[in-house]
Amino acid sequence: MKVLLDECVNRRLSRELLGHDVRTVPQQGWNSYQNGALLTLAAREGFEAFVTLDRSLRYQQNAAHHPLAILVLHTRSNRMVDCAH
Repeated sequence: MKVLLDECVNRRLSRELLGHDVRTVPQQGWNSYQNGALLTLAAREGFEAFVTLDRSLRYQQNAAHHPLAILVLHTRSNRMVDCAH
């Protein structure tokens, strides 16, 4: 699966997603894109999942309009120790 990690997600999480093609927003050079445009671009580039910590994303975007899975992680911070629980 081709997975895109939002810039707020600790990039070290990609090491935990074995067997997947994981890229980050900064690696793609997409830091300047906002949520809607970012999701559209990610889908166009073949990403199948988008991982973020942005809890307000569901209020800002209609997930049904984007053909990729959107995963919102609920953690205390973006530190790996907090993402592991």
